[in-house]
Amino acid sequence: MRDLRILFMGTPDFAVETLKIIIEHKYNVVGVITAPDKPAGRGRKLRASAVKEYASSKNLKVLQPTNLKDEKFIEELTSLKANLNIVVAFRMLPKIVWDMPKYGTFNLHASLLPDYRGAAPINWAIINGEKKSGITTFFIDEKIDTGNVIFQKEVCINDEDTAGILHDKLMTEGAKLVLETIKAIENDSASVKPQPKEDTFKTAYKLNRENTKINWEEDINTIYNLIKGLSPYPAAWCNLYNKGVSETIKIYNASPVSETHNYKTGKIIIEDSIIKVAVQNGYILVNQLQLPGKKVMESKALLNGYDFYRDAKMS
Repeated sequence: MRDLRILFMGTPDFAVETLKIIIEHKYNVVGVITAPDKPAGRGRKLRASAVKEYASSKNLKVLQPTNLKDEKFIEELTSLKANLNIVVAFRMLPKIVWDMPKYGTFNLHASLLPDYRGAAPINWAIINGEKKSGITTFFIDEKIDTGNVIFQKEVCINDEDTAGILHDKLMTEGAKLVLETIKAIENDSASVKPQPKEDTFKTAYKLNRENTKINWEEDINTIYNLIKGLSPYPAAWCNLYNKGVSETIKIYNASPVSETHNYKTGKIIIEDSIIKVAVQNGYILVNQLQLPGKKVMESKALLNGYDFYRDAKMS
């Protein structure tokens, strides 16, 4: 039985669930590395990451380097004498960091590698209409998400699952998988499997302004999946043209209705307090949206004080 000294690296809520389960099972966490505090909110006050808040509540040593190659940071890291690094939702590590511990550095990734390597695996699984996703633990190497796989677990994606729902499923199952991985390393029973070398796998591209915009000329399922795959963050967006004015809006929740019609794509129809947008072979019902400078609203609430004119359309 190995005596583990764990260094944990992570930043968002997704990583907190894993750190919690490690602490709850009484493992020795000698330090936590997370992102520096960042300005947030209208007052732009510095806000700690979710991982820092939890780690501080447990009196764990927290490091927040801006440069992972900085000499002072490396010296402090060395002094912790960690023999296992665990990474969950953190940035790419330099070799001097991931190669330091005796038992290696493993990462939890929110996909079934080698599919969906990259920055946004949860979003792209939903956007692409996948019926399953999963989590993978693997040892980090020189490239991104290419190291030897330790464990994997499949997770089903239901038809109405958003990125937020899948995020929570993978967060919970991922924490359990990390615990299983720790136990295997602790018992020196972890076997690994190299990832295939071919470069024909699905990629989790970084989300940007271009690939988060709704194209109302696409088919109904493609549009619906994009909205689900970007909800609640960063949210799919498009242009709303109404009464001669064009403005950018975000759509957080929608429903597809397959139905024959003669409207042009993008045309907005208001019917029984419902916002309908005409698309190929049906309509997208907009259930929740956000106008510029406003809070996210249910469509029914919006219609109480906002008028759509005859020229109203999405583009």
